[in-house]
Amino acid sequence: MVGKVPESSLAKDPETAWKSPPSVVVFDMGGVLIDWNPRHLYRKLIDDPQAMERFLDTVTTTAWHMRQDAGGDPAEATRRLQAEHPEHAALIEAFYDRFDEMLDHSFPAMVGLVERLHAAGTPLYLLSNAPAFLDGWARGRGRRRHPFLGCFRDVVVSGLVGCCKPDAAIYRLVCQAGAFQPHEAVLIDDNLPNVEGARGFGMHAVHHVSAERTTTALRELGLPV
Repeated sequence: MVGKVPESSLAKDPETAWKSPPSVVVFDMGGVLIDWNPRHLYRKLIDDPQAMERFLDTVTTTAWHMRQDAGGDPAEATRRLQAEHPEHAALIEAFYDRFDEMLDHSFPAMVGLVERLHAAGTPLYLLSNAPAFLDGWARGRGRRRHPFLGCFRDVVVSGLVGCCKPDAAIYRLVCQAGAFQPHEAVLIDDNLPNVEGARGFGMHAVHHVSAERTTTALRELGLPV
């Protein structure tokens, strides 16, 4: 078991982390490597696009789902929501039962970036705000669907560990998982608060907007892309 990262190892000033180049890359998954989107599933289940958007906006809301990212039980959350919206019980059941269908599509340019880094021997890690079951998915079924996930040495999933980005605790956990110090790693994330949280913790961080810009940022940090 990896020991706790000493508090004294953390950069007091976020900018000090940028004085030495990183050697480890930590990737967010949804929105960076894989196009996680409930619409990939619900387009199959709701014919009317406007009705689909109403369902996602008012029933399986972002706020509801984020509670499972923070460690909530998807089965219990499903039962509670079905009790509130019995007319949508089957559609609500599908959200977590068929969650992997929301993860069918990867971003080819980012997959290529991961594969180049891996081929060059760069240690790679996944750090995802997601329900606990995504840990097993990323190590098993997800890897069979997206072979590039096999390039990652480990994965830290918020719902399993009980804390989410941008909480410093989850950045500490990924450092423990890989036995590296914060300043040795760069986080790639499409959520700006998560990027700012990583920098505050002492990591390098790149706000992912496009594969081209992220690749350029990693190259400027000295990584083999």
